[in-house]
Amino acid sequence: MTAPRSSAARTVSEAARHAKAGDLPRTLCQTVCEVLAADGVTLSLFTDTPARQLLCASNDTALRLEEIQFTVAEGPCISAASEGVPAVGSGLRRHVTPWPFFGATVVEDLPEVGAVCAFPMRAAEQTLGSMELFTRADGGLDAPSMRVGAQVADAVVRALLPARTKLFDDFAFPKWQPRDVVRAHWSSTHQATGVVAARSGMSIDSALATMRAEAFRTGQTLAEITAAVLRPPPLA
Repeated sequence: MTAPRSSAARTVSEAARHAKAGDLPRTLCQTVCEVLAADGVTLSLFTDTPARQLLCASNDTALRLEEIQFTVAEGPCISAASEGVPAVGSGLRRHVTPWPFFGATVVEDLPEVGAVCAFPMRAAEQTLGSMELFTRADGGLDAPSMRVGAQVADAVVRALLPARTKLFDDFAFPKWQPRDVVRAHWSSTHQATGVVAARSGMSIDSALATMRAEAFRTGQTLAEITAAVLRPPPLA
């Protein structure tokens, strides 16, 4: 059962106060899972831009949900960040979602996911990213839990802002896990986009679109396409 509104946000804030800087994103993910009775959570920054940055995924299914959205460039966390309001997809196994590529891929790859919900993470009237959760049950969060979720997202932002120097300035790459996926989201994909653009004489936006199309065509993730682009050629 979801924790009451005030205690849920307070629990997140308390957990953040006791977390080390490098452990903060994972601590937040785990605590959000607990207070919202979710089966998985992801946190990401700049979610609606090509420069989106994964902070943490609480488990493999949550990570795959993030990878799907990163690859097809649509989904609830992107909508929440771009529109500034929560985005919900329920009954994923039975209903068509507002995100056709995302919905079809989730049904095929993650049949255990019944519903997803994403909340914008906002500060000073600006949306910094999104907090996404999934449930195995089709119904997702009820109306009271949605209100709690918005409060929890605000608590996550309040926890992240004071730690931004430690999180983003002290390390060339974040040290939280999974390292290869985080690196792909922070840097490698953008490097690969530049490589494809230079090779093909196209714009950065067109190169990213080409990589996404190849990922969708082959069933790979964008991170896997990135790794292939940046892989050194075999020695002669």
